[in-house]
Amino acid sequence: MNRTSNPTALIAEDEPLLAAALQAELARAWPALQVLAVVGDGASAVTQALRLQPDVLFFDIRMPGLNGLDAAAELADAWHTGSAAGTPFPALVFVTAYDQYAIQAFEAEAVDYLLKPVQAERLQKTVSKLQLALANRAHPAIDFEATLGQLRGLLGAGPHPIAAPLKVIQASVGTAIRMVPIDDVVYFEAADKYVRVLTVAHEYLIRTPLKELLPQLDASTFWQVHRGTVVNAARIDTVTRDEAGRLSLAVRDRPERLPVSRLYAHLFKAM
Repeated sequence: MNRTSNPTALIAEDEPLLAAALQAELARAWPALQVLAVVGDGASAVTQALRLQPDVLFFDIRMPGLNGLDAAAELADAWHTGSAAGTPFPALVFVTAYDQYAIQAFEAEAVDYLLKPVQAERLQKTVSKLQLALANRAHPAIDFEATLGQLRGLLGAGPHPIAAPLKVIQASVGTAIRMVPIDDVVYFEAADKYVRVLTVAHEYLIRTPLKELLPQLDASTFWQVHRGTVVNAARIDTVTRDEAGRLSLAVRDRPERLPVSRLYAHLFKAM
């Protein structure tokens, strides 16, 4: 966190005019706030937030590459492994043109949300909430765990699981369709425009995005352990922690180790 006399912020917004408008409104509503940078995509938001360690993040929900929710989750995952370790995680404000995302953010207790176009009166309420949050900021560790809980709620919000989870994955193999029993799947991994389906002996590619696949899986069997990885819990062999506190897991009958995001580390607390 930047330890200047004034609070600091980072704006992540892919539309330059909207970013400029938000910055101008912030200057009027909160003159003491110093905007350290304005970026236009989720990956840059993560990089610059780690470098600058601002007090407040204004993240647009819809951005190229990583969206605002995924960028916040990736940032949270990396926050305590570098120079930001030990400092409170920034207060989050999600900016969106879509009401359903605003409702999700509010219900998940994100500090606040703003609907586009940003209204001066609404922004002033957000500023008041941020000022109070920064003044009453908890111990960094507690603050971070609370943020992780909020992000899990946000990322988990969306379509409810279907009544009957998938029993079979249909994967194209040349001109044929291979019917892969769901119990044979060791893990799923997002890869570009595809999802890799890994069994003990084979790998298949499907075009269904991981976010669309997740609600069709039995959540008690398939655990999301990273933004792009969902693993069959029955196939997990061991979970280990390195010197930096990062978790990774080994699965039975496959050689690779799978990283576990800090966002999902709570799944592996000793019973």
